[in-house]
Amino acid sequence: MDSARSETFNSIPDKALGAGQFAAVYKVLQEAIDSQAFPGCAFGVLAGGSVLLADALGSFTYENGAPNIDLSTLFDIASLTKVVSTTAIAMLLFERGVLRLETPIGDLLPGFVVGRANSELARRVTVHNLLAHNSGLPGYVEFFQTANTPSALFRACLELPIENTPGERVEYSDPGFILLGKALEILNRDSLSVMARKEIFAPLGMSATRFRPPRPQWATIPPTEIDNSFRHRTLQGEVQDENAYVLDGIAGHAGLFSNVPDLLRFASGILAGYHNAELATSRIFSSETIESFARRQGPEGSSRALGWDTPSAESSAGRHFSSHSIGHLGYSGCSLWIDLESSVAVALLTNRTWPDRKSQAIKQVRPAFHNAVRESL
Repeated sequence: MDSARSETFNSIPDKALGAGQFAAVYKVLQEAIDSQAFPGCAFGVLAGGSVLLADALGSFTYENGAPNIDLSTLFDIASLTKVVSTTAIAMLLFERGVLRLETPIGDLLPGFVVGRANSELARRVTVHNLLAHNSGLPGYVEFFQTANTPSALFRACLELPIENTPGERVEYSDPGFILLGKALEILNRDSLSVMARKEIFAPLGMSATRFRPPRPQWATIPPTEIDNSFRHRTLQGEVQDENAYVLDGIAGHAGLFSNVPDLLRFASGILAGYHNAELATSRIFSSETIESFARRQGPEGSSRALGWDTPSAESSAGRHFSSHSIGHLGYSGCSLWIDLESSVAVALLTNRTWPDRKSQAIKQVRPAFHNAVRESL
């Protein structure tokens, strides 16, 4: 690790950097906590290669005496798994010539085609379709209601009906990324967890990021919800997503735990690659690969790139992220947006699903937060 990178990330203090400059950001987040949009949050801003803001507010829950969130706090980042792990692995394999985007999924997962009464549409679904969320697969299926083992859930996923012609319609699909994760495991002959740790997290210095935190660490992670319908316990330290839970906590669509410093390291790796920072130790992707995966895909009107999302008219990224930005959201209340054009990255981690999933206030908080960040720069 070079000295500049070490200084940028390893010396982030527990208190904010530039708190006065970002007063509007603190106001948005404190008001969100006060109105119980979420009990606590951690957040960070990277701009021009430097961390300008990194801090935390609030606590694990709304109860008096609950532990405070700090900058090192690990969160269940839910669907950010799709970009920080699954898409990142796909990008590396694509760059190395190991992964072809037009490879039919049936070539990697024969069970996706074999045994179907009508296999024509299944044969047309490619890696590209899964990344672009236009495979024709449904968006969300409660596999966990009937499948209680990883093999049973994966088999049910393989057998899902294809509802639209591939490429014809966008449907953000968890099952698509469950299949993509398994396809990448087969292609690289290793588990998602091992691939991500070796190929993404270790090179970028993301030492806290992992699937399946060990049980002694659970008490240091904010709980996501009181589950009264499936596991019948408070969920803390184990993945909230039920399908990922049945898949033993390691899946292409969810399961990852991370913190703000690590997500800023990840964003730094994306930006270093995009801007061809040849000497940057955090550069693990080429500019060409990032450009390919950041490009919006069809059909017309979709905001989806390959694995990534891009700002839409009413984006969670607010008004100021350029059209040349990539990002993603997590159901638990997390987000990461990276403006490739202006070299700005913003991470927000919350447990907005505590104590249940009813509150949708995060939908108003996210754009207000991102607007406040960009207007403070």
